[in-house]
Amino acid sequence: MLMSVFWFENSIEYNKESDAYFDIGSSKMVRGKRVGIVGAGNVGSTIAYSLAMLGACHEIILRDNKIEIAKGKALDMSQAAAAIRSHTVVSVAEKMSDLTDCDIVVITAGSPRLPGMSRDDLLMINANITREVIEGIAKYSPNAIVIMVSNPLDVMTYVALKESGFDRSRVMGMAGILDSSRMAAFIQEKLGYGGGQIRASVMGGHGDDMVPLSRYSTVAGVPLSDLLSAEEIEEILRRTRGGGAEIVALLQTGSAYYAPAKATVIMIDAILKDTKQIHPCAVYLEGEYGYTDVVSGVPVMLGANGVEKIIEMNLNDDEKAMFAKSCASVRSMIDVLNVNKFFQGV
Repeated sequence: MLMSVFWFENSIEYNKESDAYFDIGSSKMVRGKRVGIVGAGNVGSTIAYSLAMLGACHEIILRDNKIEIAKGKALDMSQAAAAIRSHTVVSVAEKMSDLTDCDIVVITAGSPRLPGMSRDDLLMINANITREVIEGIAKYSPNAIVIMVSNPLDVMTYVALKESGFDRSRVMGMAGILDSSRMAAFIQEKLGYGGGQIRASVMGGHGDDMVPLSRYSTVAGVPLSDLLSAEEIEEILRRTRGGGAEIVALLQTGSAYYAPAKATVIMIDAILKDTKQIHPCAVYLEGEYGYTDVVSGVPVMLGANGVEKIIEMNLNDDEKAMFAKSCASVRSMIDVLNVNKFFQGV
């Protein structure tokens, strides 16, 4: 028996059996937006919960090797969504073949970064995990936009792009929004005012060689250099570069997840709503800023097609030097993968 729910004010009928919406006015069937999340640990589950509370999509599908735990979290989130009368449903894919026809897939799966562990230490372990995951995404959600969250972020984004065969516009890494938010938090902490009015800008790789751009950072439009001394700004830049490690040291058993999850949700929302807003994201460069065949964080315009435009900022000599160092750091990890014949499947 066909079961449908009608929203007369929007002239939309939802067909439960086909998981699609029928636009009565245009006679077109429109499937509800579906977001897949591979890895239901702290970051993945927080992303799912945030999306459910926003009602940003019709369905969220969790995929994790710990299936029962994922089912428990999905049930809990679905009940939370029901409490606020959100239409979002959270379910679980017991195998990758159940993660089908997703509009966006977020990858958070991988070994966690533990105290004393650099992002480089995670390289080979997470590269193999990413390869396995991306093969499933390419097979079962071939039209999806992929957002990488696993570390080392820039290299995992590179691996996802190469192994998927997707256009570079459909594979990106979450880093710049997170790093910029950390910088903004440190600016507010130092100033003691300006909350909600701080615009911080960070480019480059998601690691110790990231490029915080104090010259492009403002508080209510006021340049940072007009509010803080050079020494104070340098302290903020140092803490920004070590922002993740600072949290790891404090937590002792794990890494940050609230801010990374929120940064990811901002990207998902921009894509699903086709906002055309500019956000810093890790993307594959093909000549932009003078670099090719490397992934780095740069300002991009996000829309329904993913990365729809890469914005090239004017950098001074010092900023160019820092960006060059950051790209070289990512390049060195890609070289490690090549030396180990990773992309030859060995």
